[in-house]
Amino acid sequence: MKTKDLSVLVVVILIVTMMIIPLPTILLDFLLICNISISLLILLVAMNTKEPLEFSIFPTALLLTTLFRLALNVSTTRSILSKADGGHVIETFGSFVIGGSPVVGFVVFLILVVIQFIVITKGSERVAEVAARFTLDAMPGKQMSIDADMNAGLISEQDARVRRQKIEQEADFYGAMDGASKFVKGDAIAGIVILLINVIGGFIIGMVIHGMGFTEAASTFTLLSVGDGLVSQVPALLISTATGITVTRAASNGNLGSDIVEQVFSYPKLLMIVGVTITLFGLLTPIGLMLTVPVGGLLVFGGYTMKKSVEKEELLHEQMEIEEMEEDIRSPEKVINLLQLDPLELEIGYGLIPLADQKQGGDILDRIVMIRRQFAIELGLIIPTIRIRDNLQLPANQYVLKLRGNKIASGEVYLDHYLAMIQGDDSGDIEGIRVIEPAFGLPAVWLTSEEKQKAELMGYMIVDPPSVIATHLTEVLKQYAHQLLHREETQELIEHLKETHPNLVNELVPNLLSVGDIQKVLQNLLHEQISIRDLAAIFETLADYSIYSKDPKILTEYVRQSLTRQITEQYADNGVIHVLTAGATLEKGISDSIQQTEAGAYYLSMEPQLSRRITEQLQQEIQRVMKAGSQPIFLTSPSIRMYLKQFVDKILPTVPVLAYTELEPDIEIQSIGVVNI
Repeated sequence: MKTKDLSVLVVVILIVTMMIIPLPTILLDFLLICNISISLLILLVAMNTKEPLEFSIFPTALLLTTLFRLALNVSTTRSILSKADGGHVIETFGSFVIGGSPVVGFVVFLILVVIQFIVITKGSERVAEVAARFTLDAMPGKQMSIDADMNAGLISEQDARVRRQKIEQEADFYGAMDGASKFVKGDAIAGIVILLINVIGGFIIGMVIHGMGFTEAASTFTLLSVGDGLVSQVPALLISTATGITVTRAASNGNLGSDIVEQVFSYPKLLMIVGVTITLFGLLTPIGLMLTVPVGGLLVFGGYTMKKSVEKEELLHEQMEIEEMEEDIRSPEKVINLLQLDPLELEIGYGLIPLADQKQGGDILDRIVMIRRQFAIELGLIIPTIRIRDNLQLPANQYVLKLRGNKIASGEVYLDHYLAMIQGDDSGDIEGIRVIEPAFGLPAVWLTSEEKQKAELMGYMIVDPPSVIATHLTEVLKQYAHQLLHREETQELIEHLKETHPNLVNELVPNLLSVGDIQKVLQNLLHEQISIRDLAAIFETLADYSIYSKDPKILTEYVRQSLTRQITEQYADNGVIHVLTAGATLEKGISDSIQQTEAGAYYLSMEPQLSRRITEQLQQEIQRVMKAGSQPIFLTSPSIRMYLKQFVDKILPTVPVLAYTELEPDIEIQSIGVVNI
C-alpha cells in the first residue's frame, strides 16, 4: 500500500483506539488543538472552492472529523470524571473564555448548540436533500443537452464524456452530503447529552469518590464540563458552517471571497444609495450623526471609487477588443485555422431551421444521435459529429450533406407537409408536390395535413420531414462509410479492442500489419456494407493470414470468409437466399484476365470488348431482378469475387457480390438467374 493510504488507515484505527485507551492530559491538549485546526482548515477549503465537486471528499471528511470529535469527547469525559482534570485547553476554555462562570458558560454552550443544530445543520441538511433530488431529476435533461451540443459540433466527444461524468459525480456528491449532514445533526445532540453526563456524573463522583464538598464539586465539574463542551462545539460549528457553504455553493469562476467582492460590490450606485440612507438615519432619528456619518461616508466614497474603476475597466476592455480584432486580421495563424474542415456538415436552408431548434419542437438533433447509435450497432463504426449549419444561400427548403467540405447528397423537404410514398400505379387522386424520394429514388408526393388523412385511407406510406432527412442521411452515410474511417479512427478502434484483447493486438500491430494496412481492410469491408463490429474476429483472421500476404484486398477476402455467419444472416431471408449465379464462361473470362505484378499484387487486365460485354450482361440481369421487385445478389467463386464486384460497382454499388465460402453450409441457395458471356 502507498504511504498516504496507510497513513489514513492508521489515523482511523487510532481514533477508534482513543475511545478505549485512557490518554494523558498533555496528549488530549494536543489532539484538541489538532481538532480545532482541522475544522478551521476544512472551513477555509470550503470557502475557496469554485464548485462543490472540487471538495468531493467532504462527506467522508465530515464523517471522520465527527468520529474524531466524539472520540475526543469520550477521552475527555473519562479524564474529567476519573481525575477531575481535563487538561490545559479545557481548563482555559472553562475559566478564561467564559470568565469562570458556569452559568455564563452553560448559556454560551446552549447558544452554540442552537446555532449549529437548528440554524446551520438543519438548513444544510435541507439544501443537500433538495439539491440531491433536483440533481437526479435534471440528469435526463442534462444528458440530452450534452448530446445536442455534441451533434451540433459545439463540443467534442471527449468533452461530452467529461460533462456526463461530472453530472454523475454531482448526483453522487449531493446524495452523500444528504446523508453526511445527519452526522452533524447527531453530533449536536450527542454534545448536549455528554455535557449533562459530565455535569451530573462529575458532581456525584466529586462528592463520593474525590471527597469534595457540594460547592467545590459543582464548581469544578461544571467548569470542566462546560469547557469540554465549548472545546468540542467550536470545531463542530466550523464544520457545520463548511457544510452549509459547500452545499449552497453554485459553480463559478472564483472562490467565495472573490465572488462576494465581485457580485455584492459590483453595483457602485447601490453602495452610494446605502451610504446616503445610513446618513439620513442619523439625521432623522436619535441615533445621531456621530455614528452614521462615518459609515455612510465610507460607503459613498467606496461606491464613487468603484464606479470610476468600473468605467476605466470597460474602456480598457473595449480597446483590447479592438486591438484583438485588428491582430486577428493581420495574423497569418488565424487564416490557417480557416483551412480546417469538418468531417460531416449538414447545411439547411432558412426554412428548415425549426427542425434543428428544440425550442420549436425540432428533433433532427435527436434523430442524428439515433443514426450514430445505429451505425455503431450495425456497422461497428463511430460516425463523426455532424455539424448542423444554416446556409442563407440555399433555397429555403433544401438541405445539403457535405463530407470534408464536398457535397455528397442534397434534398428538399417541406415543413407542415408529409411525404407519401407512391406504391404501384398512381391514380393521381392525391394532390400535392410530385417529387422523387431522395433516399431510394422512388416516386413520392408532398401532401398537406388535409390530404394526409385521405392518403392514409388509400394505403400510402406517410413520412414526416425529419424522418425523410434522417432516412436520406442514413443511406448516404452507409454508402460513404468507408470514407469516414481514417487512421485516427482506426487507432481508436485498435485501442478499444486492446482493452479486452491485449495479446491479439500486440501480436498484429505493428509486428505484422501497420495501422494503415488494417484501415484499408476495414474500409474494404465497410465499402460492401460488412459490419466491423466483431473486431476481434477480424483481427484473429488478419493475424493468421498476414504472414502469407500483405495485400489488403487478399486479406479482406480471408476476413469475409471468417464472417460467414454474419454475412449469411445479413442477406438470407428465413434460411433462404436468392442469388444470380456467375456462369462458367463469365468466371473463366474473369479468371483468365487476372495477372500478378512483380511485387506479388493481383490485378485485372482485360480487353475492352470483353469488359463491355460483361458489364452489359450484368446490367441486364440487375435490371431484370429489380423490375421484379427483388434485391439482386450475385454469387460466385472466391477466386473472382472481388473482381466481379468491380464490374458491379460500375452499375450499382449497392448490389452485393458473395462467394460460396462466405455462406453457411445449412443455408438454402435458390438461383434466379445465371450470368454468362
